[in-house]
Amino acid sequence: MSGAGAVGGARILAVCTGNICRSPAVERLLAAAVGDAYAVSSAGTGALVGSPVDAPVAALLAEAGVATEGFASRQLTAAMVREAGLVVALTREHRAAVVKLVPGALRSTFTLRELGRLLSVADLAGLPEDPAERLAELAARARAARALPGGRATVPADDDVVDPYRRDAAVLARSWAELSEPVAVLREALLAR
Repeated sequence: MSGAGAVGGARILAVCTGNICRSPAVERLLAAAVGDAYAVSSAGTGALVGSPVDAPVAALLAEAGVATEGFASRQLTAAMVREAGLVVALTREHRAAVVKLVPGALRSTFTLRELGRLLSVADLAGLPEDPAERLAELAARARAARALPGGRATVPADDDVVDPYRRDAAVLARSWAELSEPVAVLREALLAR
């Protein structure tokens, strides 16, 4: 887990299937950007427990200047979800799995692309400085932004990040593009002063 210095609800959890491609990429990209203010981790709904980041994704992270050493895939648990102030799922299916596991997480669980879109149209002025309070407020403002123009996906599948595992270079590039932009939006919202 990255950003282990954060405490309380200042935890962000990224969730995909195997926890070796998409969610570790989100974890490591966010953790590199936010430092110790937030604890950023990831898990999988069908994790390849103990596995490192998949080599093609690790190469992309290395190109971005982000280390993957020490990463080991973990199976998603209810405790992980309960501890998180914000859960970022890589597909609608992952979001449903999180909410099925912990129904109370509905208000703080989004797909990554949905969250990026919502934060792009939300009013983010005057966010709290405290990291845990900021996560709660970001989730509230993202939920409110669903009613704004641009708040809903035209096609529901547009909220999913394609799985690059064992796929060709074109799918890997698409997956990376689909997660990079919303990660940047989230990073800015987490760090905005």
